[in-house]
Amino acid sequence: MVAAARTVGGRTGDALPAAAAVEMVHTYSLIHDDLPAMDDDALRRGRPTSHVRFGEALAILAGDALQALAFQALAEAPLPAPTRIESMRRLAIAIGPAGMVGGQTLDMEAARRNPGPSELERIHRKKTGALFGASAALGALAGGADRPLVDRLEAFGLELGLAFQIVDDLLDTEGTTAQLGKAAGKDAAAGKATYPGIHGAEAARREAAHRAGAAKSALRSAPVGGAGAELLEALVDRVLHRSS
Repeated sequence: MVAAARTVGGRTGDALPAAAAVEMVHTYSLIHDDLPAMDDDALRRGRPTSHVRFGEALAILAGDALQALAFQALAEAPLPAPTRIESMRRLAIAIGPAGMVGGQTLDMEAARRNPGPSELERIHRKKTGALFGASAALGALAGGADRPLVDRLEAFGLELGLAFQIVDDLLDTEGTTAQLGKAAGKDAAAGKATYPGIHGAEAARREAAHRAGAAKSALRSAPVGGAGAELLEALVDRVLHRSS
């Protein structure tokens, strides 16, 4: 988000309230994703998950509180009112039934059958891609970009999110619990739809590289440049080659 704001000529400080809002939403989603009713994970970032440490009820409430605080942070951000409203609208779409919550629902349903490649992409466009796209869009909004440029950077974020998810799927099958900070191999054990599970590891790597290239193409097609754009390109490479 900060890099997106700087890419369109904004300042780092302009993006920080919205960045905090997105991080609160992200953390809420992880707390709820780890719950027994969802993925039932006991480890996150190398430490006990919230419901393991504090109990299921407090974990649910913490997630609920973080989502509410995220929209409070956007509403109170020192930005023009139209920017705050548009930021809240885009984030709500990204994390609601058209985005993250919808993607999680499809992901759970897919565990009961064998989804095809197009359905898998649809799941991860909603579950992961939408939040990455919103992050780039909200950063651009905070930096003062116009609607067409915000949309271009949102498209960049969506492709980056898909690349991130494919690499995440590969790490789940090839990484260790110590590397990942969470239980390795859990997706396959739970019968979840993943890119290597459907396409195979090598094809999944090629698809991750393709999505990373698409993200860079979306960025280069936008009228942006400077240090912010360089940071965004570097972020694509970091996502593609990460090991944890």
